[in-house]
Amino acid sequence: MEQRYATSPEHLPGMDTAELRARYLVPGLFAADQANAVYTHHDRVVLVGVMPVTTGVALPTFPEIRSDHFFEHREGGIVNVGGRGTITADGTTYDVGHGSCLYVGRGAQEVTFASSEAGTEAGPARFYLVSAPAHTAYPTTFVEAGAGNIRELGDALTSNRRTLNQYIHENGVRSCQVVMGVTTLHPGSMWNTMPAHTHDRRMEAYLYFDLPADARVIHLMGEPTETRHLVVADQEAVISPSWSVHSGVGSASYSFVWAMAGENQSFDDMDGFAIADMR
Repeated sequence: MEQRYATSPEHLPGMDTAELRARYLVPGLFAADQANAVYTHHDRVVLVGVMPVTTGVALPTFPEIRSDHFFEHREGGIVNVGGRGTITADGTTYDVGHGSCLYVGRGAQEVTFASSEAGTEAGPARFYLVSAPAHTAYPTTFVEAGAGNIRELGDALTSNRRTLNQYIHENGVRSCQVVMGVTTLHPGSMWNTMPAHTHDRRMEAYLYFDLPADARVIHLMGEPTETRHLVVADQEAVISPSWSVHSGVGSASYSFVWAMAGENQSFDDMDGFAIADMR
């Protein structure tokens, strides 16, 4: 498990591109038959990527979290960004298609992942897990892709027409603090999350997927008056501290998993910044 320590706004102006990428970009989450994890000290969120290819993969405990099993004191949301696969949580198996979500509550002991289409054009499943500490246990709950709370946002005229699917949220699948969903841009739209915003009450992480191999997303981050950018490829994640804006534009259409954890679960609790006021 890789450790990423928390940063504050005054650190940003002195960072070069290499340090920005080392602190906030999360590449290489998905490796064959492995579970790769990054522990960010922003709200103590853990990001995990699991890609079963030749065998099933059990979620390890990771010694860094000091628990007998991964979910002993944690909860998590899992979205499959690859081919169809299965997740088995304490003996119950869920058939998880592309874009579907499984919430795993505190106390789950044995969680394993497998691919159903590894040898086909669809390819292996790629399970993306975002986990945060939990103070109580909510039931493990599965949501099919497209079956969450749907919000249509943006406009084709401003190149940000997008469908937002809320899975884990205060009026949907219950959790202690994890909030999670998937946003898909419509054809011809490239901008996500406009106006850009911060929410000092919680951190957020984006995982970009369904992005062509030769395309990239230019992801904006930093304080609104002191922005920086990251060039992000398919199936790479970005850690956004609570003080940082998070918005991006792609060279092609794409989807992204957004996940938050922190002080509250109110999706609309944010402070927006008009693009004309950003620097």
